[in-house]
Amino acid sequence: MSALRAEGVTVRFGDVLALADVTLEVEAGECVALVGESGAGKSTLLGCFNRLAVPESGRVRVLGEDVTQADPVQLRRRIGYVQQEGGLLPHWTVMRNAALVPWLLGQADATARATAALDLVGLPAPTYGARYPSALSGGQRQRVAIARAIAAHPGVLLMDEPFGALDAITRFDLQQAFAALRRRLGATVALVTHDLREAFLLADRVAVFRAGRIEQLDTPERLQREPATSYVRRLLETARA
Repeated sequence: MSALRAEGVTVRFGDVLALADVTLEVEAGECVALVGESGAGKSTLLGCFNRLAVPESGRVRVLGEDVTQADPVQLRRRIGYVQQEGGLLPHWTVMRNAALVPWLLGQADATARATAALDLVGLPAPTYGARYPSALSGGQRQRVAIARAIAAHPGVLLMDEPFGALDAITRFDLQQAFAALRRRLGATVALVTHDLREAFLLADRVAVFRAGRIEQLDTPERLQREPATSYVRRLLETARA
């Protein structure tokens, strides 16, 4: 059974067609990167999986459950979510931010889970737990955001440009750290990125979006070897430039 499944999904925002009959499956333990230019529909599809976007047609399932039948609040608490700027609560400490989801789920060991998650992302709680987000670098804040997303041990991670706002060196370091972390956790990941190099580094398969549709869905190797359309070919040429 696929961990994430969108079948024939169409989404409109007023007169704007954001997704047009999109079908995508992400298998358990797989990382699929969604790439393409701004407005292509990548983040909209990500939002369909946690009900931040509502399709006008089609079906969306997460871990086998139709999301329209799920309580949206409970659904979001079961899914790890990392956005571009992290979204940390500035008046909460690192530890409290990392423990947020386990606490919301009523897990008695929320602090222990947050401590373990911070260790996994390289921010040991004795050193960083009492700090506030304003005292951290951009890369450290993103690490805390990832720790918060994984602390409750979700089966699914949705990541929307999680490294996009970082400088090149910090971004590369965090990409490497996340690649190792994903292998250790075995989580299913849908990753939105504008960066093809990042997609090739982190993903098992890459979905190239254009104007609300998927132009090609393939492994990084095959996508680079056999671009299916002229748009995919141009995208690859731009990434190599």
